[in-house]
Amino acid sequence: MAGFSEIIGQEHIVEHFTNAIAADKVSHAYMIHGELGAGKEFIAKAFAMALQCQEEGVGACGECHSCKQALSGNHPDIIQVIHEKPNTIGVDDIRLQVNQDIGIKPYSGPKKIYIIGESEKMTAQAQNALLKTLEEPPPYGVILILTTNVDSLLPTIRSRCVILHMRPVRDQRIKEYLMQDLHIPDYKAEVCAAFARGNVGKAKSLAGSEDFEKIREDAVTLMKYIQDMEIVEIITAIRRINDYNFDVNSYLDILYIWYRDVLLFKATKDVNHLIFKEEIQYIKKVAGRCSYEGVENIMDALDKAKARLVANVKFDLTMELLLLTIKENS
Repeated sequence: MAGFSEIIGQEHIVEHFTNAIAADKVSHAYMIHGELGAGKEFIAKAFAMALQCQEEGVGACGECHSCKQALSGNHPDIIQVIHEKPNTIGVDDIRLQVNQDIGIKPYSGPKKIYIIGESEKMTAQAQNALLKTLEEPPPYGVILILTTNVDSLLPTIRSRCVILHMRPVRDQRIKEYLMQDLHIPDYKAEVCAAFARGNVGKAKSLAGSEDFEKIREDAVTLMKYIQDMEIVEIITAIRRINDYNFDVNSYLDILYIWYRDVLLFKATKDVNHLIFKEEIQYIKKVAGRCSYEGVENIMDALDKAKARLVANVKFDLTMELLLLTIKENS
């Protein structure tokens, strides 16, 4: 059931929504900000279902006709804004699905709710079109704007929304969720929680990935031996990364955690808190030859690689620059 009780580690958002419903002070617009795959859509749907629920209370009952419609994705007053172009939400998408529709009163529920996912993809025209509705919304209208990047949206849109920031979830909480709810084995849950870096959706995705273990092994092998590899071998490794059916950001997170372990061991000599405990002889070797500045340079290069990929810099070039930086600083 997509209810508030199913939301992991975002108690501050759940509290905000339940207080708003209890006080009958629901805003006409909310912006939910969080990483890709963190669960923004799930939270939005849980809130929408609670708002439309026919039973009394601040959460969704999951049993009434309205909740059943919401759960099946067929509630007439919960509208998921869609866009045909994969990287763009155009002005016509907003005009047709929001502006021209919101004037029609709800069919069955007390509210008419619009969920705009990936809102950072809205063009400037689309944002200006949405702004007109945000400036004069009908009393029954609620617009939920989901984004990975608040700054990509116009200040005038942000100022008309209640902005709710998702927080990273503690590794232990994610591990417990994977083990108890998804029945993931202890060791795998710990690894997936560490790699997810506070993102429950990513942890869930990693736990369900058939390729994850193989990709993890390949990434670790690359880190163990990169110091001795020739440029041709590095380029071959880059091509192999691109062949995986796997989010490259998750691959970069594996490398990040390797060097986080190196830094942790270098500073503390403590093996207990390492994610790659089984690779301690290599972690120790890298920590011994790397300076603190060198590890920081590598971590900075990993962050830059992510930014370049978001900016559509060529994958091969981005990864080549990254791996050369790692080789130089390892």
